[in-house]
Amino acid sequence: MRTVPEWIGKTDDSMPPPRVKDRIRERQGNKCALTGREFRPGDTIHYDHIVPLWLGGANTESNLQAALSEPHMRKTAMEAKVRAKCSRIRKKHLSLDSKAKAGGFNKQFKRKMNGDVIDIRTGEIVTRERT
Repeated sequence: MRTVPEWIGKTDDSMPPPRVKDRIRERQGNKCALTGREFRPGDTIHYDHIVPLWLGGANTESNLQAALSEPHMRKTAMEAKVRAKCSRIRKKHLSLDSKAKAGGFNKQFKRKMNGDVIDIRTGEIVTRERT
């Protein structure tokens, strides 16, 4: 049972105080959560959300992990790529992105093998192949 209440950030941007950072590093055995390397004097330590905030993670002590600067930046870059792709797909499905093509659904006309051009909405022949 915990003797100290869990730290909960007031906002998503709230940084944990030094006492909480100490508890996080102690919980991990003073090792980087991403590489397993022991922290040394002079290392730059970042505090990373295990479940990213954009995926519904909370800004709480239990959702934070201590990591070395370089591996943390690589993890963040990978998460940014995934987030951008999710955003593009969401916009495409909601028809919010003017660049996204909806797999042929935006086509108004269709050319048949005999050369006729047909309006897909009405089914009428717009132009006939000249013979």
